[in-house]
Amino acid sequence: MLRNEDLDPQRSRPEFARAMIEDLRWLGIRWSEGPDCGGAYGPYSQSERRTHYLEAWRRLRADGFLYPCICSRKDLAQAASAPNDDDEPVYPGTCRERKDVAGSTEPAGVNWRFRVAQGEAVEFADLNLGRQRYIAGNNFDFGDFLVWRRDDVPAYQLAVVVDDAAMRITEVVRGADLLKSTARQLLLMRALGHSPPDYFHCELVRDAAGVRLAKRHDALSIRHLRESGMTPQKVLEMAVWP
Repeated sequence: MLRNEDLDPQRSRPEFARAMIEDLRWLGIRWSEGPDCGGAYGPYSQSERRTHYLEAWRRLRADGFLYPCICSRKDLAQAASAPNDDDEPVYPGTCRERKDVAGSTEPAGVNWRFRVAQGEAVEFADLNLGRQRYIAGNNFDFGDFLVWRRDDVPAYQLAVVVDDAAMRITEVVRGADLLKSTARQLLLMRALGHSPPDYFHCELVRDAAGVRLAKRHDALSIRHLRESGMTPQKVLEMAVWP
């Protein structure tokens, strides 16, 4: 199944989605469900699945798992606990107990965070990297995390949990940089009553300097390698590590 995770309107454009599908097909990857071919659990672009995410947000809010947050990125950058090697800094809990921040019946206008249990251990068995264990809390591995942004965009953590459940995903294969995200997502799944899939986290492909390859490194993008005359087989060989 191919899912187009195009929630961020600032970074997602139709031409990017078309290029993604072209490059994957050129590489030899095939799928039986997706935005280009449909399927039983569509739509397969997250920008078209807002009603699913909004229903989950309402359930979580009604059950007391969420609270509104007015902290800016600047506020978080200045917090002592903010530096972190993950995609989301550890939230220091500034708005956790505030009573003067009001949230409406719609998510737009403030950030919404999932309230974690301080000191709770989240464990799971990864099919590749073995037993994993993370501690929730603002002095530990991850704090109260975003599920909906103030600009009215559902956060990655919420969207993928909702979609994995709705699309009946049984196994997720992704990079090891998302191990901590898996711990967060397991908490969301439990709160929403969903059964978690199995996880297989791959080691990251890195360049000669040990820096992981990413979309921002255009010189090593699939499209650039394709246009340079490389064959799909050669590109796949590059991605194999000892």
